[in-house]
Amino acid sequence: MRETYHEQLDQILVELERMTRTVSTAVRRSTSALLTADLGTAEEVIAADSQLDVSGEAVEEKVFDLMARQAPVANELRMLVAALRMVADLERMGDLAAHVSKIARLRYPAPAIPAELQGVIADMGRVAERMVNQAGDVIQTRDVEAAYRLESTDDEMDKLRSNQFRLMMDDTWPHGVEVAVDIALLGRYYERIADHAVSMARRVIFLVTGELPASQ
Repeated sequence: MRETYHEQLDQILVELERMTRTVSTAVRRSTSALLTADLGTAEEVIAADSQLDVSGEAVEEKVFDLMARQAPVANELRMLVAALRMVADLERMGDLAAHVSKIARLRYPAPAIPAELQGVIADMGRVAERMVNQAGDVIQTRDVEAAYRLESTDDEMDKLRSNQFRLMMDDTWPHGVEVAVDIALLGRYYERIADHAVSMARRVIFLVTGELPASQ
């Protein structure tokens, strides 16, 4: 019975890792839809978000079931608590990817991003996608050092966000308020995806060491 219990604990982590791959795909596809005015892809990302929520609810049900039946202690309890927090991170990242696609849908058939701003948005999408995948790798390997490296990777997103603001605040900005609002929202969405990836890495550190690292 105990062996089966630990297999169930491991399976929860497998499912969380699988959800990160789903989210990274959503981030990549939503960015592509945004940059190419691809309405079909945008609609697919938005529709798929509900399935991610279903997957998260299934993980939560397994966690609560194990808590009720097995009375977990020590590292087992840490793992289950961390799993619940990571489900919330993943569901929110899925929501944010869908928000990116909603901006693409809102501005269709025109591209939502002016040509000279596509580079910074594309970079933010790539960094966000990479960080989600790295969070999945950390869940899979439980590598504390890799988790700490992911925290430092967030600096790259911060630099891109600063560059985005610099472009928007330039006196020669020619695109008006509506585009500025879209760009500001998109930057926030990608920044929050990165923040949630870091949060997941911190949960893995907590799972392995029993200590939650201090915020940087």
